[in-house]
Amino acid sequence: MTMRVINLIKRAAAVLLFAPAVAMAAAASVQLDKAPVSTDPAALQHGAKLFVNYCLNCHSASFTRYNQLQNIGLSEQSIRDNLMFTGERVGDLMKIAMRPAESKIWFGKAPPDLTLVARARSSGDGSGADWLYTYMRQFYRDTERPSGWNNVVFANVGMPHVFWELQGEQVANITENADGTSKVELSLAKPGKLSVQEYDKAVADLVSFLVWMGEPVAEKRKTIGTFVLIFLAGMFVLTYALKKNYWKDIH
Repeated sequence: MTMRVINLIKRAAAVLLFAPAVAMAAAASVQLDKAPVSTDPAALQHGAKLFVNYCLNCHSASFTRYNQLQNIGLSEQSIRDNLMFTGERVGDLMKIAMRPAESKIWFGKAPPDLTLVARARSSGDGSGADWLYTYMRQFYRDTERPSGWNNVVFANVGMPHVFWELQGEQVANITENADGTSKVELSLAKPGKLSVQEYDKAVADLVSFLVWMGEPVAEKRKTIGTFVLIFLAGMFVLTYALKKNYWKDIH
């Protein structure tokens, strides 16, 4: 192998190694709103209701079972009566009937599973909850898109605005900045069934449920962690006292 070929291989390897970093650096930073995530059972139950009625038609949550919703205060009968509509068993995973190949044709890409979406969307711009909270409130009418909708956070997204009846229709006022970037300002052109405050609260409840679904034992983990730290602190005090007792005659 000649030296020229070796150098070409080294350059190609360097390009492959640093290309992802360059692409990430080139991506525009997104201003995210802080998500008011709640662990209140009422908020989580409302979020579960919104998820099943609006999201579970296209998105699955295939790492969560219906009976796990008992952990947010729902009874098994309540889950059967209000959250299960197609004859599933209460122990079944929260899957959908739509085939990925068909959904790819309809939407351009198969809708992702949402079980871990709140964790997967975390970035340097904010938490995954912040991204979801901002994303669900930044849809606007765009007649040039196949679905008739676009999004400030996720430009040219294939997903339609499933909550448009609740939020209403927003329109975008796009202005070009001197540096070549553009600024998008949204205004409510047609009110929905909910006020702005009510819609923000509904989105916050949905995001809270998605966060819970990504790690149902998060609160238990935090509680255990607190007790572990208390135990370690106590052990430190006892160990230090034992050390002082062992070395008192020497000192």
